[in-house]
Amino acid sequence: MSKLQELKRHLKPGEVYRREDLARWSNAVDRHLRQLVDEGVLTKLAGGLYAYPKETPFGKAPANDDKLVETFLKDHRFLLASPNVYNSLGVGTTQLYDTTIVYNHKRHGDFSLGGRRFAFRVKPSFPKTLSKEFLLVDLVNNIDQLAESKDDVLERVRKQVASFDASRLQRAARDYGNVRTKKFFAQALMAPHADRLLASPSTVR
Repeated sequence: MSKLQELKRHLKPGEVYRREDLARWSNAVDRHLRQLVDEGVLTKLAGGLYAYPKETPFGKAPANDDKLVETFLKDHRFLLASPNVYNSLGVGTTQLYDTTIVYNHKRHGDFSLGGRRFAFRVKPSFPKTLSKEFLLVDLVNNIDQLAESKDDVLERVRKQVASFDASRLQRAARDYGNVRTKKFFAQALMAPHADRLLASPSTVR
């Protein structure tokens, strides 16, 4: 069996590999990688990053975002997000964006991986999964990056606060909000409480 055939035996459909991962099974990794890319076995995603795509009835499937990002970072601690998800919050955002945000602890910068755009942002903390509370906090964190009117969106966020679980939203703002966002939610969360006090009937006879 040739070294190239041996390398192929280790490849699994749907997986993403770094050059150094494949060098373990090759005595001429760069030459073998060129051959495998030329044969269509591997797809080059970026410098030193390759995918072995799954074959489907519709052609080769692109690499899964989670596998792609984990291999690129060499770290499983990250959260994929997108400004497009803000549109589900009912605060007036409607624009669509073609960049995926990657909150992580290691890399910062914008990268094209497999023809897709990823914005890696280093953050000290982020949740394991997206929640609507985190998304609302994240929206306010990134309000200056959105195409819509900042004032209009923030006003709609204030109105939506009353429909959220106050303790969860307060916790999300505390854990993941920047200084400006923490101040915004501290004020917004007080407003519904004040409105309820004003609306309640007086007990004084």
